Amino acid sequence: MERRKFLKNSFAFITPTIIGGNSIHVLTKHPLFNEEALATSNNDNVLVIIQLSGGNDGLNTVIPLSDYSKYNNARSNIAIPENKVLKITGNDATGLHPSMGAMQNLFSEGKLNIVQAVGYPQPSFSHFRATDIWMSGSDSNQFLNTGWAGRYLDSINPDYPEGYPNANNTDPLAIQIGSLATLTCQGPSVNMALSISDPSAFYNLIEGTDQVLPNSNAGYELGFLRRIAKQTNQYATRIKQASDKVTQQATYPNNSLANQLKIVARLIKGGLKTKVYMVNYGGFDTHASQVVNTDTTTGTHANLLKVLSDAVAAFQNDIKGLEVEDRVIGMTYSEFGRRIKSNASGGTDHGSAAPLFLFGKNVRGGVFGNNPDIPASVSVNDNIPYQFDFRTIYSSILQNWFCVNENDELQILNKKFPTIPIINASICGINNPNTVFAKEALIYNYPNPFTAQTKIEFKTNGGHTILQLLDGSGTLIRILIEATYSFAGLNSYILYGDNLPSGVYYIRLQNLDRVSVKAIIKM
Repeated sequence: MERRKFLKNSFAFITPTIIGGNSIHVLTKHPLFNEEALATSNNDNVLVIIQLSGGNDGLNTVIPLSDYSKYNNARSNIAIPENKVLKITGNDATGLHPSMGAMQNLFSEGKLNIVQAVGYPQPSFSHFRATDIWMSGSDSNQFLNTGWAGRYLDSINPDYPEGYPNANNTDPLAIQIGSLATLTCQGPSVNMALSISDPSAFYNLIEGTDQVLPNSNAGYELGFLRRIAKQTNQYATRIKQASDKVTQQATYPNNSLANQLKIVARLIKGGLKTKVYMVNYGGFDTHASQVVNTDTTTGTHANLLKVLSDAVAAFQNDIKGLEVEDRVIGMTYSEFGRRIKSNASGGTDHGSAAPLFLFGKNVRGGVFGNNPDIPASVSVNDNIPYQFDFRTIYSSILQNWFCVNENDELQILNKKFPTIPIINASICGINNPNTVFAKEALIYNYPNPFTAQTKIEFKTNGGHTILQLLDGSGTLIRILIEATYSFAGLNSYILYGDNLPSGVYYIRLQNLDRVSVKAIIKM
């Protein structure tokens, strides 16, 4: 096997370095972000990714107060009481779970952005496949073995990791904190992790001592892997040096996510030039006993959200005290959301779109998008349709935070996705108006409910516009319009329903960075 291909398709190299009881994994080919994708950025900005494994229930995280009666009707056995929902500044329509007081404060400070209903057109309800889709940045019917930024690294640094680290690139380009090597380093089709776990082998690598290799193809490949592993352990030395520079940090809560984020803050302040950090917190697969029956504000999901909220707030406070918050933003994601209607076991089943959080001094605080449109009558199969494609978030981060140009960004994501003004992009020289609080209705249809046909009217500001029809599960049925309009104005489309079964549907409009989703009913 050709050695570079062998490495690229099979391994990420992991050091057994431990800081604060957590193992540190140096990622050389992670499917989610692969480091070289961002290695040539002309700034020192950092992205911290928090993966919420299991599929977070978005409707009990970000609660639609404007449609509270429909929300409560759909999930009366787990609904958060209206008077317990945490209000957020400047938005009476939306609130947070009662356990998220720390994030409520971040929102008030303008350091938290909520992006509503993030997903994609043909959602997968499998944990494994949905995770692959998010990590690879693929369409749901597309199977890729590279990450969304891995494609960028292949185009600019095809020889990595040959010659790394070097005088200009002394630090890991991305780091995962945590012990789940397979979660961090597993691509859609192959495991890309090599764990250096044997102590004697580890110290041999550090000291430059090798056993004699057999004169064979296997010996040749083993020698190559040892050489790459030595490079990786040079990164381990840099990690320890950075960690040792920081002797005082803010107080963190005692939970696993906070412990991971504390290490991230320490390494950033310690001087690592690492661009991307990834941490993981699991347990969000809440099919049963999501809440305590006697008090729905408590229980498994409440505990998970409190850990998330408290850990993020502590991290933000720490990087402020360490004077590095100008350089750092964070993002949460979960592989999918949960169904609109709760189940009889006091839980929620696999769904589609869900809210996503961005946090940091340089995010544009606010709620981006509208509350999900919940039908008055909900079946067990009904889902929240996506408003924002998750790759729109990736595109916005790449262009507006890492200053990746549009041509390179197109190569990363394989197709063009609009950016949305969720980040203060002035560092990249981009003038991005903030439309977070623009709430004018963009789409309307009459009659609703309808039988034979309904007229859809929609407003555009000109530019690229797409009008889609989705079914009740949030799955794309057809694209009604995809066009570029020369002028702003009102447009219309006649939807004929002869071939549509009775039920709930959604019409989704995206015009540049504005999105609107509306529920319609076919009788």
